[in-house]
Parts: sequence; structure tokens; C-alpha cells
Amino acid sequence: MKLVSFTHEGRDAVGLLRADRLIDLSPLKGRFSGTLKNLLLNGGAGELQDTDVDSLPVLSLAQIRFQPVITDPGKILCIGINYATHMKEAGRAIPQYPMVFTRFADSQVGHNEPLLRPRNSIQFDFEGELAVVIGRPAHHVKEADALNVVAGYSCYNDGSLRDWQRHTSQFTPGKNFPQTGGFGPWLVTADEIADPSKLHLQTRLNGEVMQDTDTSDMIFSVSKLIEYCSSFTPLAPGDVLITGTTGGVGAFRQPPVWMKPGDVVEVEISGIGTLRNTVADESSWDRS
Repeated sequence: MKLVSFTHEGRDAVGLLRADRLIDLSPLKGRFSGTLKNLLLNGGAGELQDTDVDSLPVLSLAQIRFQPVITDPGKILCIGINYATHMKEAGRAIPQYPMVFTRFADSQVGHNEPLLRPRNSIQFDFEGELAVVIGRPAHHVKEADALNVVAGYSCYNDGSLRDWQRHTSQFTPGKNFPQTGGFGPWLVTADEIADPSKLHLQTRLNGEVMQDTDTSDMIFSVSKLIEYCSSFTPLAPGDVLITGTTGGVGAFRQPPVWMKPGDVVEVEISGIGTLRNTVADESSWDRS
């Protein structure tokens, strides 16, 4: 299944995507209403398989605005330097443990929404990544059981302000400017992705391929990341794990390539879809 968080005529909702038809789940009420996180918390995603949705309202994708897949995550845990190719271009040694930092919910936008280059910096870089959404409570989960707690997967662009990221050894400032990270276009449920280590990821900037890799290049697999993260913090339905980016980021190109207003950046992952965002200047963007 593909589940979409969206806004239609000022109303936030969750929908089920079938081909290019978006089935609005709002009339079902109960566990199917509210946010996608709420649906996961109440176990509603699994029950959708057996629910009659044919009589529900249908919208076209042109009628909606996409929201970040999870609009209200309790946790967004991001992994740095987790692909061998990125480790090599960054000149880093293989880490013993995952490098973990956090993002805030207001740093994210949905598919087709603009990423904002802040007025503080022009060093706005792209990072195409696989996003993992937790579907069941998980604490001290073993690697062998880790995929059982996954609700599904999505695409992510971990937009980064490189100068702010490098102010200290802590990445957080460069990763949390408002509306700098793209998350979408939808959640593909875990039953459709048998092995997240066998996906292909490509990032394109204005149509030019900048990153091109298989997720098998991860240093710490999705299962290992869940094991590690669930060891220091309980994971809950709707929590998001951003698994790291591959080589080819703008910062390590000669000369560096920064995203600028008017650019179009796409992150495509096989079996999931394509996250597309334009870039705008913070000072020129009307949030109304």
C-alpha cells in the first residue's frame, strides 16, 4: 500500500493511493482518522487490507498538497556518514557505531513543496536518503527481528547547510533550518519492500544525476540501525529513521554545487517513487 499525508481545502487527512487515485480515508473515522502517525499508533494500517474503501471520496493528486509523510513524529533520528562512498569522499574512517543526530518536525516539507534556502547561508546541499517509519513499539530490538517493527519506507532529502553543520562537531544546526528537508511522496508499506538493502537510490539536480547507488552500500543496515537506536531510546509508531546518504553530495564536488532558488531536486528510490522539490529563498517565500 501507498499511504499519503495531505491537505485538501484546508483540511489535513490521510489517503490510500491506488494508481493515480487518492482515496480519502477521513470518512472511516476512528483509527483511520487524524494523522498517519495516529493510524500507525492504532494499528489501522494493517486493517486497511480488509476494509472496503470503494465508496470513499476519491481525489486527484492535482487537488491536494502533500505533507511530510509523518507530520507529527515523536522522533526523527538521522544517520551521518553511513555509505561507504560518502565515507570515502568525506575522508573519514569506518565508524564503530552509527553517527546519530536529530531533526525537528518543522524542518520538513512534503513532496512538491519548496525547500527554503535560508538567508543565513548559500551552502545548501542535497542528500538523497531512504526513510524508515516505525510501525510498532520497539525497545532493545535485535537485528534479526528489526524489520518486523517497520511500518514502511519513503524518500528523504536531508537538505543541509554545510557551513552551519561544521560550526562544531555537532551536526544539528545545519540540519534544522525550517523547511529544508523533503519527506515523501508517500509511505510504501513494508510488505512491498522485502529487503531494504536491495533498493536503488538516485538524486537528480535539475535533471542531472548527482547521486546513484544501491542501499547495499550502507555501512550499517536498516536492521542494525534499528537495533542500535532502539537500544538507547524506545521507538514508537510514527518515529522516523533517516538512514544516511551516499557519495556525490555538492560539498565534495569541485567546485562545490549548492542548491539555489529555481532548482529542482529529485530523490528516486526503486519500489517507492520520486520525491520532488523546488528550491526557493526564505526571504521570498510567502508561507500563507
